[in-house]
Amino acid sequence: MITIGYTRGLLITPAVRALRKAEPDAEVKTRLLSWNDSRSALLDHRVDAVVARLPFVTDQLRVTLLYDEPRVLVVPLDHPLVGREAVTLDDIAEEPIPHVRQSDPLLNAYWRMDPRPDGRPAPDGPLVEDLEDKHELIAAGQAVAIGPPLDYATGLHPGLTTIPLRDIEPSKVVLATRAGDRNPLLSAFRDHAEAELPKHQRHTVATSAAVKP
Repeated sequence: MITIGYTRGLLITPAVRALRKAEPDAEVKTRLLSWNDSRSALLDHRVDAVVARLPFVTDQLRVTLLYDEPRVLVVPLDHPLVGREAVTLDDIAEEPIPHVRQSDPLLNAYWRMDPRPDGRPAPDGPLVEDLEDKHELIAAGQAVAIGPPLDYATGLHPGLTTIPLRDIEPSKVVLATRAGDRNPLLSAFRDHAEAELPKHQRHTVATSAAVKP
């Protein structure tokens, strides 16, 4: 048996289907995790593997890079930058970016780009309880955010769109497992994830580039 976790906005279906086809007698379960729950879900044995975005603390874990994923700017539909082919951090130098309460400080700093590459702190933004609250603030024109391409926020809130963000490093989508876990299904799933999931990512980025508000 194996339970495969994943965080919202990441598709694991091609690799899960490949594993089930290759191991028809195995019990393969999937579980959606909160965006900041990857490490604890593994160490608490709620899942055996996680497909998620870095950063999170990786000691006691085995981490396999699956693919790079560009980060984008999430803005309301009427934002002055909408229509641009791409933007840079300089374009949002004064734009407030929300804090999510109880967010891992590592994740909070990463997705806010705080500090900025020149050492300046990111502009402070509203404190919100969860991601949905953040999306509502952005749609209302009170903030912007940095997120993954074709961010799931755009599917949940019709008032949001994304713009490619040009001058920052991409995020890393990884497969994480507990270090030393010898479940043979983990090795098989790792092989399928490395073979199947980067192909989906290339399709997602191409689709995201074609999306217009």
